[in-house]
This record gives sequence, C-alpha cells and structure tokens, in this order.
Amino acid sequence: MPVKYISYIPETTDGQAILDNFTRTRRVLRYRENGKVIDRIKRGLPLYEVERTEKIGAEDSGNLLLRGECLSACAYLKDKNIKVDLVYIDPPFASGADYARKIYLRRNPKIAEQLAEIEAELAAALEAGEEVEIEEYKAFEEKMYGDIWHKEDYLNWMYENLYAIKSIMSDTASIYVHLDWHIGHYIKILMDEVFGENSFLNEIIWERTYGAGSSKAISNKYPQNTDTIFIYTKNEEFIFNKLYKPYSESALKRYDKIDEQGKRFKWANLKTYSKTRLAEMIEKGEAKFNKGARDPVYKYYLDEDKGTLVTNLWNDLAPIGTFSEERADYATQKPEVLLERIIKGLKENGAAFEMLDIKDGVSLFRNPIQTMDKLKSLIVGLRNEDQLDKFWEGAIEDSKEGLMPVYIPNLLDHSTKVLDIPLMNRILNEAMPDLAEDIKKVIIYYIDIEDRAALDKFISEKNETNFKIELRDLKEILDDVVLGDIAEYDLRPVENGFEIEFNSFVSDRLNQKIDEYNQKKALQGKKGKKDLFDEETEDGDEETPKKKTKFKPLEISDNGLELIEFVSLDCTNKEGVWKSEVELKIDKNSFVILNGKKTKEFWNGKIFTKKNPIRMKVRNIAGDESIIEF
Repeated sequence: MPVKYISYIPETTDGQAILDNFTRTRRVLRYRENGKVIDRIKRGLPLYEVERTEKIGAEDSGNLLLRGECLSACAYLKDKNIKVDLVYIDPPFASGADYARKIYLRRNPKIAEQLAEIEAELAAALEAGEEVEIEEYKAFEEKMYGDIWHKEDYLNWMYENLYAIKSIMSDTASIYVHLDWHIGHYIKILMDEVFGENSFLNEIIWERTYGAGSSKAISNKYPQNTDTIFIYTKNEEFIFNKLYKPYSESALKRYDKIDEQGKRFKWANLKTYSKTRLAEMIEKGEAKFNKGARDPVYKYYLDEDKGTLVTNLWNDLAPIGTFSEERADYATQKPEVLLERIIKGLKENGAAFEMLDIKDGVSLFRNPIQTMDKLKSLIVGLRNEDQLDKFWEGAIEDSKEGLMPVYIPNLLDHSTKVLDIPLMNRILNEAMPDLAEDIKKVIIYYIDIEDRAALDKFISEKNETNFKIELRDLKEILDDVVLGDIAEYDLRPVENGFEIEFNSFVSDRLNQKIDEYNQKKALQGKKGKKDLFDEETEDGDEETPKKKTKFKPLEISDNGLELIEFVSLDCTNKEGVWKSEVELKIDKNSFVILNGKKTKEFWNGKIFTKKNPIRMKVRNIAGDESIIEF
C-alpha cells in the first residue's frame, strides 16, 4: 500500500474554458453526516516503496528508469524534488480497439531438424542480402491491452495524469502529448484547462505511414494516415531550439559552384552591407555584381547552411519498417527518429541509468485484460447474477450466508486499486442500498488498503445497512494466476571460467497463450469463406481481400528452449541491485547478441562467464523474467 500521499496542484487555470461532460476527480470526499455535508481531502499522488533493481553503465549517471504508473512515478519524483525539463507521453488513444504484439519463437538449439531448416533458410537470405520473415510458423499474437473506454472515464484519467505531470515539470519545461483523431480534440481543451491556453505552443502533424497504405481499399472516406502531437509549456519562459533537416537533392543542386578549396556554394543576394565591407568582399572574390543587377550577390556556402527549417508537419520521419532492427512488434510502437527529433539526441549505445521498480502493483497487472478475464474462474463459487447491479462482478452462494454479492476492483482502472474511505463510501452509499433485503453479507476484494484501522472504523460507523462486509485480499488470487517459469540447467567449470547449459525451460503462461492462440486460429479456419479475408483494421477500414494460408498449429518442443529470449548473469551480488556482467539475447531471427554486440551466430543453449555466477535472470519471449540463485 502507499507509504503516503503527496499533494499537488488540483486547481483549474483561471479564465479557461472547460469541458462539462465529465466529473473531474477533485480528490475531495463529500458525504452527509447529521444533515451536514462534510468535505475531506480524498488523496494526493500515491507514494509507494521503491526498489533499486539494476544499474546500467556508469555508477553515478544521474539518469533514472522508473517502472510504475504515471501517478506513482510523479509522486516519487515530487517527493525527491526532482524536476523534468521535457515530457513525452503516448497514452491510449481511446480508439475502441484491442492491441496485440507478435511474439516470436526462437530457434531451438536442441532440435537438429529445426536447426537445419531454419539455418538453411536464413543462410540463403543472408547470402542474397535479404531479410526473411518466418513468422507464419514461429510467431503468435498476445493481446496487450484494450483501448476501450467510456469517454468520461478516459478524460478523468487524463486529467489526473496531466496534473500529476505538471507538478513535476520545471519552470522551463515542455510536454508533448501524442494522440490521434479519436480523442485529441477533447484533450486539447483539457490541456488548455490544465496548462493554460497561452501555454499552447504547437500542434504537430506526424505522417505515421508513407502514402495511403498499399493494403487498404477504402471507398467511403479518406485513409487515416496521421497522428497529432500537442505541445504545451509550463510557463512563458521555456527552452526551445530550432531544428533543421537536410536539404532534398533538388535543393542541393542549387549549390552548383565550387571554389578553389573544393567547397560548394551558390550566389545569393546580399541585402544588407556597407560600402567598405562590400568593397573588401569584391576584392577577395566573395561578392560581385551580376550584369544589369542593382544589388550585389555573395558566396553562400553549403556548410554554412543548416538545412530546411522543421515545421509542424513531420512527414519525413520514416515509420518502423517490417524488417527494422528496432521493431518490437507492438501495434502502437513509435519510431526512434520521432523521439530523437523531440529530445534532439537519443543515445542508444553507452547509455547509463539506474532502474527503479515502484511497488505500486503494476507487476500484478502486466496484462490486466487477460487477468480480468480469468478472475471469475479463479474465485471459487463466483457466478453471474443478472439481478445484481453492474457494480458487482457476481455472487457466491453460501449455505449459511445465502447469496453474497462480490465486488472486484477493475485492474484497468488505477483509481480502484486502493480501497480507501472514499471508495468504501461509494460502496456503502451507492451500491449496497440497492441490494435485496434478504442478502446478509457482501464480499469486497481489494489490492491495497490505505489505512485498515481507519477503514474498519469508517465501516463500523457509516454502514447503515444490515449487510455484513467481508474484505478479501485479491493479491492472494492473482499470485496463482500464472506459475513461475522453470529452467533446468547444468553449471560446470570449464577452461578459464564457468559454463551454464540449458536442458529445458517451462513457461506455464506461454503454454496457455499458445494453446489459446491455436484454438482461436483453428476456430477461425472453420468459419468458411469469410475467413479468406482479413478482418477490419483499428480504424474500421477494410483491407484488400487477401487469401489466407492453411493454419499450422504452433508446437512447443519437449525441452521448450525456443521460449527463451534473454539470459543475464550476476557474479557479484547475491541480492539487491542486479549487476549484469554477462548478457546474452536471442533476437527474433535467432541470432545471438552478446553483451550488446550483434553476431550472426545461433545460440547453442549455453552461456559462458569468467567468474563464478551467483544469480541468473532468464526472460521468456513474452517479457516475463525469472531469477535463479545458484
């Protein structure tokens, strides 16, 4: 649960127009007591405990990588009095679509037949200087999140996050908010309210694909091809540097002269000059009068020109290509060049930072949609009850207590994560009074409790119903949702060090996902002719009819080594901050990246270290990590 709550600025900027179709979370609790309305401060920013998990690069770089929700990350920064100069956020777009990413099975070093098949295909492609996509038989999709919101909930969520971000921005800071046509017009007004209309700097239009998209055949509207980025500043004094992009080939042709030193230049009009200075320039050959011209011209060198000024139309930043090295196969992934333009210097190699995990429960919700789908089956006896309000997930039938309505916090809504007095007040005054009189007891599941003693006291004093309330910890159920990955290996001393050889790897979560994927594809294959065409895209645009090949189920080998993506060895620390001394990553084409250096070698199922390893971190192809202590 949170250590404490950090206050921030919950006031609308004076004189701004505001949206009136949703109720803002003003973080004030109002309830009646003896005929009077009592106001109490609800909460500020939730400050959670933080664990330092890893250091990358230099020991004292000053850079931080925080893993947690926006509100709790802002609370940490505010508590430490850390200010930021630049913010870029890429929130959900309220598009109404489900988003997935592709997960690639790796080459299995223990299976000779698969080895020969994949090696031959990749070797031929490399020899021809080409990339090869073999996803048809080694990739599946994992649903990451559903961008489905009630508009009012989305706006309230953004309202809270924007205020939290504003509270940790420096006086000269700017914020870039990346959206599209679904909800951007609402957020523009919301940002006017939070930052002030006069703080609006730019609306950037980014062409996220080149052209209209070759696979789309749209007959009733123009293809959606752009995103919008709103830029606001914290105050009137802010930092901004003009950006330039290289000239096009046609523009470069204008520099068609070459001087004695071999430098390219063009003759340009000299508009301001003194007679003395002009005479000096003419004497040196730097200026001249063209025949019949009133004004002189001078040599304008190519190396003095910064290029074409970048405007608010960004149509020169390449999207992530199919074979791009940075492609992570997230449906909404943004290219590095977009962020590079925003921060003017993106460092990939030699980066140094300290990684902090905020203990705000995000690790429990790595994929909240899937978890929410499974919760009903995990709670013994829970069933749907049509007569109950939608506030209740269902009910449990008990021989003594009878029908017991069950409340479960929505893992996709952070505001329900903490069971505090305001939330309990809602349950007591909005949900429970509508229950049938024959109900004796309700069950309330929670993730965190702000103050258990104060909450129990509040329930005792404010529960005016005849229903008993039982509180249950949802984390006890969530802990059983997924079994941890299991790796079997041999650790043995070899010449000049130690070698770890993997024998098998079992991932319960991945096996479940692959089974679900195979079942879904098998059912789709039985739909008939309709299955011969691609389904609608996220914008609702139908793609060009495309015949599909017969689905071949994905099969995991007995040893499961194709499910391993990354191995890291810590030879220094038994616990606490992770010191990665040897890192081995297998990319989606099954090539090894050893300690950050790309190779054209396939993994042999082993990893070598000069020192005796103390801990090993193994990450599966879906991103789940397991730590093994030797």
